[in-house]
Amino acid sequence: MRYLMMIYYDESEHPGDGSRDQETLWKQYNAFTKRVIDQGAYRGADALHSVATATTVRVRGGDALVTDGPYAETKEQLGGFYVIECDDLDEATQIAAQRPGSQHGTVELRPVLERGVAATQALRNQHDAPGHS
Repeated sequence: MRYLMMIYYDESEHPGDGSRDQETLWKQYNAFTKRVIDQGAYRGADALHSVATATTVRVRGGDALVTDGPYAETKEQLGGFYVIECDDLDEATQIAAQRPGSQHGTVELRPVLERGVAATQALRNQHDAPGHS
């Protein structure tokens, strides 16, 4: 089963760009990512820009309402994610507990709704079919 591992932390406590602490944190994340790859659970990952760069889109009454900033004010912000494949939630939890910074911040694990996989693959196949423009 695939899980989305969302990484939340307080941006105001995050090491500054170019700092030695940030460099150390990136090295820890690179080592963590390598471990997840080596155990065969890695399916993808990325870090996100600061929540200050967020744009929120809502459609109400047919009109798109676009605002700067995140959807909600929270103590912790979504800073990145991994997609992992595990036998069960216990294995996913073990991986999440190994992530750098797990002593501060939060990891939310959510199972991927697998029925969406077939529909996505069908769309990809349709798009890749000869004659598709």
